[in-house]
Order: sequence, then structure tokens, then C-alpha cells
Amino acid sequence: MKYIVGIDEVGRGPLAGPVAVGVFIIEEKNLKIKEVKDLLKISNDSKKLSPQKREEIFNIVKKLNKNNILRYIVRYESAKFIDKKGINVAISSCIKKGLNKLKVLPKETQIFLDGGLKAEEKFIYQKTIIKGDMKNKMISLASIVAKVSRDKIMVKIAKKYPKYGFEIHKGYGTSKHRLAMRKHGLSELHRVSFCRRIVQF
Repeated sequence: MKYIVGIDEVGRGPLAGPVAVGVFIIEEKNLKIKEVKDLLKISNDSKKLSPQKREEIFNIVKKLNKNNILRYIVRYESAKFIDKKGINVAISSCIKKGLNKLKVLPKETQIFLDGGLKAEEKFIYQKTIIKGDMKNKMISLASIVAKVSRDKIMVKIAKKYPKYGFEIHKGYGTSKHRLAMRKHGLSELHRVSFCRRIVQF
């Protein structure tokens, strides 16, 4: 294969905020570049890395992207989209948008996806890997860029909705977040379909 792609989603479970999908692509010959080798050595499942380590890796990815050694993109679907279409459709939409934006060539690309994720059928060389973010470096990097990018969005959103603490929990259903929801109701960022058991409306 000429190209290798990793895909992972972040934000399937939160009660608020968008879902994010990272798509990471590299030309196979570039795997021999020292900076890429070093990057692969330190990459891991984003959930196992500290925020500081994720940020460090993300900055390396951005630099290599700027130097045209690799490419990545993060695509999002909103809480409103998730409520209307469902989380699985939202994730599939992000995958499709990401692959299209990067102009991934189906016949020249091996795609690795985490968990139960799938790309469109036209991508004939695709493999879904259970716990892929721990087993496949391309998926790990997709997970990291998605996680860092989504977290930045939630921190920015928190300034508009300061009552909920989005900058701390990033929309996940922590006890403090649930308490804030009961006290203040739902914001425009909340996934109504995820919150019915917490807030009566």
C-alpha cells in the first residue's frame, strides 16, 4: 500500500459537546523518516497519556503536517446532530467527511479503524481492530489528535457556558456536571437524548 490511515473517535459517551473523529494518514515511505519513527515510539492510547504528553505529541504531529511528512484532520458532529441522527450515524458522518477531505485513495490505502468503526465500502483495504488505539500506532495517533482537538473546543466552549465546568470534565457525566445540569438545566451543547434520566423535561 502507498498510504496508511488510522481512524479513531473521541467523545462517544459525553453528555455534552460534539463527537470527534481523527483521521491520520502517512505515505508508507515516510515511516522511515527519523522524526516519524520517534513519534511512533512515544504514541499510545490517548486515554493512557497525560494531557501534557498528548499535547506534546499533537505539536509534533502539527509540525510534521506543516512539513508535508504526514497529514491529519479532525471532523465533528454536534450535539444537535447526535440527537437527530444518533451517535453511530454521527461518527460515520465524521469518518466520511475526514476521508473525503484528505482525498484518500481507496485502492492505494490501507485503513485501520478502532473498535467497531467502519469506513465506506469503497475503501476495500480496511481493518477494524478491537482496542486498536492500544495495538496500532496509526489509530493511536488519530485518537490523540481527536482527543486534543476536542478538548480544546470544550475549553473554549466553557467560556460561553461557565456554569457547567466544561473546561474540567469536557462534557462527560461527572458528578459535578450532573449536579450543574440539575441546577441550571440543559445548554445548547447538551445531548438531550443522553440526558433524559438526569434532567426531567
